[in-house]
Amino acid sequence: MTETTEIGLPKGILACLFDLDGVITKTAVVHAAAWKETFDDFLRQRDGTDFRPFDDVTDYDEYVDGRPRADGVHTFLASRGIELPEGEPDDPPDAATVHGVGNRKNALLLELIRTSGVEAYEGTVRYVEAVRAHGLRTAVVSSSANCRDVLRSVGAEHLFDTRVDGIVAAERGLPGKPRPDTFLAAAQDLGVERHEAAVFEDALAGMDAGRAGHFGYVVGVDRVGQSAALYAHGADHVVKDLAELLERP
Repeated sequence: MTETTEIGLPKGILACLFDLDGVITKTAVVHAAAWKETFDDFLRQRDGTDFRPFDDVTDYDEYVDGRPRADGVHTFLASRGIELPEGEPDDPPDAATVHGVGNRKNALLLELIRTSGVEAYEGTVRYVEAVRAHGLRTAVVSSSANCRDVLRSVGAEHLFDTRVDGIVAAERGLPGKPRPDTFLAAAQDLGVERHEAAVFEDALAGMDAGRAGHFGYVVGVDRVGQSAALYAHGADHVVKDLAELLERP
């Protein structure tokens, strides 16, 4: 059994790399709702009333959760045997392209955030504050292009020393999760080696990225009852809330 410190991490971990949606903020359910509305509308128009709906649990977890927006469109549509032209990043939301479908989802997401608001997980905030009090550096690593605005909306931007999100990844040409490149970039920004960094993720694609990057520790956050899947995809330890790590013996 790995010997852990009072913040629930192995000795030698110097930095913590946190996903945003579902780990820091309660936005995973909002993303799932936006994806469902987007894909159901698309499939209904394509296949008629007999279309097979997007499942906002199994399809969301398997094909879109944690992935960059365009990758999520590609991966889900491929699961249904559908191909679309790539299009351009600024395609309008009604365009029949990968980027058009992705932009339709983002417009719905922003509307849901405006009408419903965003909350942070109190246990995560407590944990990040404890980590920083122990001298560890922190990063937020998200495929979302709205990451900074979401952090600001919950007053949490100051808790992270660096941010590698969808905008930064595009600027640097970094492939998204399940590739480990965004997490590796965050570790580099913080001045630590991969084995000195812990990854915190709720998405299966994020677990895959943590395993592929050979990080020092990978913590799965189980918000939806998928503990076994998180372990299968590379988690070293799974919790329902990050505050549990402060209570480990």
